[in-house]
Amino acid sequence: MVLVALVALGVYGQHKHPFHWHTFVEQLALADWRKIAYALGCIYLCYIIRSVRWALLLRHNAKVPLLSLLGTQVIGFTAVALLGRVAEPVRPYLVAKKTGLLFSSQVAVYLVERLLDAGSMVLIFSSVILLAPAGALPHAEVMKKVSYGALTTTVAGALFLVAVRLAGEMVASFLEGLFGLASKKLGHTVAHKVRAFRAGLDTMRSFSDFAAVFALSLAMWGLISLAYLEITTAFVHSPQLAGLTLSKCMVLMASSLAVSGFQLPVLGWFTQIGAVAAALSGFFGVAAEPATACAATLLLIGFLAVVPIGLVWAHFEHVSLRKITVESERAGEELAVDGAADLDAAL
Repeated sequence: MVLVALVALGVYGQHKHPFHWHTFVEQLALADWRKIAYALGCIYLCYIIRSVRWALLLRHNAKVPLLSLLGTQVIGFTAVALLGRVAEPVRPYLVAKKTGLLFSSQVAVYLVERLLDAGSMVLIFSSVILLAPAGALPHAEVMKKVSYGALTTTVAGALFLVAVRLAGEMVASFLEGLFGLASKKLGHTVAHKVRAFRAGLDTMRSFSDFAAVFALSLAMWGLISLAYLEITTAFVHSPQLAGLTLSKCMVLMASSLAVSGFQLPVLGWFTQIGAVAAALSGFFGVAAEPATACAATLLLIGFLAVVPIGLVWAHFEHVSLRKITVESERAGEELAVDGAADLDAAL
């Protein structure tokens, strides 16, 4: 039904605002593919960094070679690309199977990884936006307010993480009492989540541990930002894209990441292309054809380029993506049930 609605919307849009497919193909053909290849190299390097970072987060529980988890990252992101966000538990599930560690412990590592990603992205985005020269961005004041808000939220979150890491039980008890004023069950639930999260933060036991993984996170998101900039400026026959600055690229990147957070299987590819193309047209005045060509290339390089390698790797590892997704989802449900059972026991 959604697909039919999108097709109908596309037909209506084509009637109201004709899309010139020959111009779209021409923009792709005339693009600087050396820049796109460079961006692809940056994206592939990010998967290596992810493997190293996860291995470092495991080192207090299991010492594994830094690149031994590369396959779990590649296969996991391939599953997400093909099956949607429902496949997010695949990576921690594969790591748990490979290392023999508990799935719950790898879910905790995954949560820490997501927080590192969010913090790194916000820091890069806010720094570039706030340091952008006057007139470099549309709606500059709004963008700067968003940046200040994101930085403030990140700092507050970081302070909360420090408090949980240093005094997790005290924080859990405080929040249990606070939320317990409204509902005792809610208070117990919040406290349980804080204690579980505290276990995840045990992956970083010193400042050097944090510095190492955060530096890797910054490097990775720096490479992703560079890849976005290389792809957009590769469309040399669109003046708006060829002259796109880093600050404008950050706005585009934030829009793309916001849409990809709700990725649906296959169908989500087209919604993401449409949303990114709309952002390019709306914010920067890029014509529909080069905007769509750029958006499609961003999706192909930044999100789908891992799929061929992931499918081959999964074949040699004898991993069925659909089966492993179902298994990881079931493991996540069992983990949630165990948490609920612990809560009932406490009550």
